[in-house]
Amino acid sequence: MNTDIVQHSCIIISDFTTDPLSDYLKNDGQLPSVRASSAPFNQVSQVLIDGEMDCWKETPDFAIVWTRPEATIRSFNRILNYQPCPMKQILQEVEQFADLIRRRAQRIESFFVPTWTLPYYHRGLGLLNMRREIGLSYVLMQMNLHLADALATSPNVYLLDASKWISTTGRRSSNPKLWLMGKMAFGPEVFQEASKDIKAGLRGIKGLAKKLVLVDLDETLWGGVVGDIGWQQLNLGGHDPIGEGFRDFQQALKALTNRGILLGIVSKNEEAVALEAIEQHPEMVLAIEDFAGWKINWKDKAENIVDLVSELNLGLDTVVFIDDNPAERSRIKDALPQVLVPEWTVDKMHFKRALLELACFDTAVMTDEDLARTEMYISERERNAVKESMPSLDEWLMSLDSIVKVETLNETNLARATQLLNKTNQMNLTTRRMSEVELFRYSRQRDQRVYVFRVSDRFGDQGLTGVASLKAEGSTGQIQDFVISCRVIGRGVEQTILHTLVEYGRSMGLDVIVAECLPTVRNKPCQDFFNNKSGFERRDKALTYAWDLENVYPVPSHIRLEISPSGN
Repeated sequence: MNTDIVQHSCIIISDFTTDPLSDYLKNDGQLPSVRASSAPFNQVSQVLIDGEMDCWKETPDFAIVWTRPEATIRSFNRILNYQPCPMKQILQEVEQFADLIRRRAQRIESFFVPTWTLPYYHRGLGLLNMRREIGLSYVLMQMNLHLADALATSPNVYLLDASKWISTTGRRSSNPKLWLMGKMAFGPEVFQEASKDIKAGLRGIKGLAKKLVLVDLDETLWGGVVGDIGWQQLNLGGHDPIGEGFRDFQQALKALTNRGILLGIVSKNEEAVALEAIEQHPEMVLAIEDFAGWKINWKDKAENIVDLVSELNLGLDTVVFIDDNPAERSRIKDALPQVLVPEWTVDKMHFKRALLELACFDTAVMTDEDLARTEMYISERERNAVKESMPSLDEWLMSLDSIVKVETLNETNLARATQLLNKTNQMNLTTRRMSEVELFRYSRQRDQRVYVFRVSDRFGDQGLTGVASLKAEGSTGQIQDFVISCRVIGRGVEQTILHTLVEYGRSMGLDVIVAECLPTVRNKPCQDFFNNKSGFERRDKALTYAWDLENVYPVPSHIRLEISPSGN
């Protein structure tokens, strides 16, 4: 998806003035591009209830519902005035507000709902502010937690932590004069921070989150030049504050792998010397198995990045490059503009903070496949090592003992299927994007079926790596989606998916199945597959392919196909 040309429309629903937020979303220069408009002022409930209001006529791509707790939850005002109010009553009002959002969320792609906050200067009961039932902080915390639980059943509603924006901006977060003069509940800096998080969230929803962090070694992952001083003399951990800073940075990188972000190394060094340091230094947090791959040599780093990213079957736009050397950062920025190269602090003790501040890893869901991603890439290295030792591709494929399990789309696999649909660019027939709500609703329409495919082999389980759908139009079956993770391209999974679609079409009594590839800059592998390896006949119309359903489409001999009860 080219975020330079796609503009997302937004409606902001609020009980206070949000013009600064609209301006930041429109003009801050961060992608994606957003066109923001405001719903009628202080009519939150009416706007959420009445879909016929003028503000909904041009259906926005997403909505922001940002309210003050005292304006939305009337009974909360009793707590603000230090009057008793049953928590049950307060939470009932929270549930009613959440219900309005849930209902409206069924008709829009995504909702952002900032949590409720109080002005930084409101001390409440001070010592008793966290006291059960009466403390302002306690009650507000319970309200936000209940709101989070109530909205959890709507996968396209995202609760944003507004307290972070308040703590970041401190005393600039609010000013009574701004409210009295313009009904502005927050200072401009809060709206700026909100805009950053909202845009980061949009990138995550659209599958544009970064997937791979490439790091330098010397003076980045540890202190010192390992080739000059040896791994024993590296500054890492111990009782030295800078050494502890490097270790903290490694721990933060390790934490990223636990949420599915891949790590790689691009360093000018002797490979054997560098790997020995990683394996032998007692203070190393990261181990060899934490890295999906590396290029450690004396070649140009831009060339190494291109080679490594290609080996991992990723795109350059999924990469973050971290290097302490400003000259190397400048080189990558110039040579590979798709790569995110953050300006990096010279203070080694701030490396962890700099990493945690990056707003490029947000994702809409976190699946089992995400959590196991590094292990999957390690398994891929093992597969490729075996491949190099095999005399032929066919023998290598037979040696994998591959199993493809097919299921129909359901609530259990919906999150991962949506993620795959929105993130995959190379083996993607139409590159259309849908939210969980849209995909599930689409799958329940008549005369069509959405399948998901799980792949495993003797090296490990690669999880849900394929999504495909077929829609019957008269006597023709139209392939709407054909999406496969780059991890399993070229192993017969593509043909197995086509076999499944063909069998479904035959069971429906159709005559032909048609696939129309919508070409993009990045889905050439999909075009090449249908042109050369699918067995489908190319029609006169550009990039349109057909299979006569009088013919059976075979499953590759090296694949064992398993159909779950839901896959029939």
